Amino acid sequence: MAVQSKTFKYKTRVKWDEARMGSLSCDDKPGIKVATPPEFKGHAGIWSPEDLFVAALSSCFMTTFLGTAEWKGLEFVSFECDAEGTLARPDKEFLFTHAILRPRVILPPDGDEELARWCLEFAENDCLIAHSIGTKISMEPEIILEAPEMMQL
Repeated sequence: MAVQSKTFKYKTRVKWDEARMGSLSCDDKPGIKVATPPEFKGHAGIWSPEDLFVAALSSCFMTTFLGTAEWKGLEFVSFECDAEGTLARPDKEFLFTHAILRPRVILPPDGDEELARWCLEFAENDCLIAHSIGTKISMEPEIILEAPEMMQL
C-alpha cells in the first residue's frame, strides 16, 4: 500500500500593539499577548517568543506521548512535563543550544513502568517540533507508581 503525502498548514497572525508588545492570534482560538522578554528590554509577565519556543517543544512532546500511550494501551494517572530551554550566544547570534524535558508520569499501583518508559522514549524521538529544530534535546523522565492508599483519596 502506497503512503500518501500529507501537507498541513497552520496560520497565525501577530499584530503590534505598543512598545515591544503585540497580540498573537489564530482562527477559532483565544489570542495571547506576546512581548520581548525582560532580558532584552522587554516586558515581564507576558509570553515571549522564547517562552513559546520551549512551550511548543513541551506541548508537542506531551501530545505525542498521549497519542503513543493511547496507541500502546498505557494506563496512567497523570502526566506533566517541566521544560527548560537554554538560550546562548556561542558565535555571533543567539540560539537555543539545549532543551531539557522533565516528564513525570504517575502510574496506577500495578502500572507498567517499562511500557511507560518506552512511550516516553518513543514520544521524544517522534515529536515533530523536536524534528524541526536544531536544538539538542535531553529527557530526564520520572515514572512513579502510585501507592494503593493514594488511589482512595
